[in-house]
Amino acid sequence: MAANGPGEAFAELIELTRHLRSRDGCAWDRAQTVETIRPHLVEEFHEVLEALDADDDVRLRDELGDLLFILVFIARIAEEDGRFDIAQITQGIDAKLRRRHPHVFGDMQASTPDEVRSHWETTKLTEDSHAGRRSILDGLPRELSALLTARRIQEKAAAVGFDWQGPADVLDKIEEETTELREEIGSDAPDRLEAELGDLLFAVVNIARFLAVDPEAALRKTNIRFRKRFGLIEERFEGQDLRDVGLEAMDSVWEEAKEKEREGEL
Repeated sequence: MAANGPGEAFAELIELTRHLRSRDGCAWDRAQTVETIRPHLVEEFHEVLEALDADDDVRLRDELGDLLFILVFIARIAEEDGRFDIAQITQGIDAKLRRRHPHVFGDMQASTPDEVRSHWETTKLTEDSHAGRRSILDGLPRELSALLTARRIQEKAAAVGFDWQGPADVLDKIEEETTELREEIGSDAPDRLEAELGDLLFAVVNIARFLAVDPEAALRKTNIRFRKRFGLIEERFEGQDLRDVGLEAMDSVWEEAKEKEREGEL
């Protein structure tokens, strides 16, 4: 029977997960552990991102369902082990969100997103779950990509006022870092070259932040565009060694591919 509301639907999902893990359920589901299910969590997360990138609501709804199931599945394993249950998870996030929104549920004043973020980041240091952290930069997951880590570091520093005044300043920084990188190219100092390239990438992430663009998503979409354009080159010169085709001919097809993109044909 279909559930009548989100609460009932969620309860049915919890019960379904319990049944799959039971003796009368599924052998594969029963065999899973937190470690074996971990790759599936990562896979489903990235499939959600792909659905977001594609702006496909049908696919997004489906992928969010898959991700939600994995989260409930992990919670069920924890409950079976006597560690915690889904109720404690939901109660915990409810309490955390109320605590971190005193401008909504308390008497603190915060009228701008920047004021809210500043309070959010400093409040986290006082919570028991963050005991031992001395810096607002502590606690970022080790498995975040370097691009996303850079963005989160910048956001956290900006929350306490350590930030550029605006995009123009960041663009000036990008030009400065580009100049410094040019100076190191050709030098016999690979460590300095790596450092200057890292500084340039960090500055590029900063401009993305100021423009409210997710650098990870932007780069993913650029990767997709590149693969489509290069795929057209391979299709056009199928059977030929691209090294013999030459850059000029390949670049001509590349520009053709860009035009097809603008017209929605690629």
